[in-house]
Amino acid sequence: MINKIKVLIVDDSALVRQTLKEIISSDPELEVIGTAADPYFAARKMSEETPDVITLDIEMPRMDGLTFLRKIMSQHPIPVVIISSLTSRATEVGIKALEYGAVDLITKPQLNTKEFLEESKIVICDAIKAAARSRIARRKIVTPPIVEPKHSADVILSKSANHKPFTTTDKVIAIGASTGGTEAIAKFLKDMPVDCPGIVIVQHMPEKFTTSFANRLNDICNITVKEAKNGDPVLPGHALIAPGNYHMLLKRSGAKYYVEVIQGPLVNRHRPSVDVLFRSTARFAAQNAIGVIMTGMGDDGARGLLEMKESGAYTIAQDESSCVVYGMPREAVKLNAAITVLPLSNIAEHVIKRYRAI
Repeated sequence: MINKIKVLIVDDSALVRQTLKEIISSDPELEVIGTAADPYFAARKMSEETPDVITLDIEMPRMDGLTFLRKIMSQHPIPVVIISSLTSRATEVGIKALEYGAVDLITKPQLNTKEFLEESKIVICDAIKAAARSRIARRKIVTPPIVEPKHSADVILSKSANHKPFTTTDKVIAIGASTGGTEAIAKFLKDMPVDCPGIVIVQHMPEKFTTSFANRLNDICNITVKEAKNGDPVLPGHALIAPGNYHMLLKRSGAKYYVEVIQGPLVNRHRPSVDVLFRSTARFAAQNAIGVIMTGMGDDGARGLLEMKESGAYTIAQDESSCVVYGMPREAVKLNAAITVLPLSNIAEHVIKRYRAI
């Protein structure tokens, strides 16, 4: 018998509450134990039964979601997944919610689009399962997740049969992360010097929220950080973050690197996908690259990191003790894709020493 993850939905829209309830209840691992129109109703329901995960809207009457989140995290920590609309204010507050302790951030499903609803089901249910397994969770969910069919990176870029050495000496750092990755990436980038190699990043995050995320990082880091646009060059002292809902590939023209930003099907249940970025990095940068896979649920990036290692790249996985969810790095380690495994606090220093030694 499956030990279901209990979910409380908090959103001021009755239509959204009903849609989320149907989406979440369709997954055999999840159980909706209640819905609430605002944080006050939510607190009342929580006093009756404690959920394993709360889905929380940001903009609500009487008490906004950010205030409620801070109360939860300071009084009775429960994993929270923010499900928000794509307004400019919501995206900025959503990034702040991650700083306050929310486990993940996803967009509300578009109710009039069948394809978007189908993709939303995958994203929402996966986010809730990841939250339940995160280190903030009150109890450990030991039931293995039910895995639905998923595409590999082959649907975006075929695997190269061989890797020829390149004459360029420019180095590239490729990073992939998911649940818990926003703070992990912030820590890494804040430790990067202005003369570091160009950095390309996939963080599983919705469209438009990546813009606010990149802007926030640009404000707190010494290097330049921006959301990638198609054709952007990969430059020393700069980091490009894949835009939400788009895959990002590393490409090379002569001795110079640039990124290609494209749409396409979900890969490993994600768009952007870490595997897509890592595969393209293996093909076009090979031994001139350093790959880092960070905290996150699932296995996106594990096979791509192995391809990077096989191409001659230096590869790193974040260790279990410093991960919010030890999923993606664990799968990479199981594949022997990581040359070294390090705590988050040591990764940037190790990368700096590595590329300077090269």
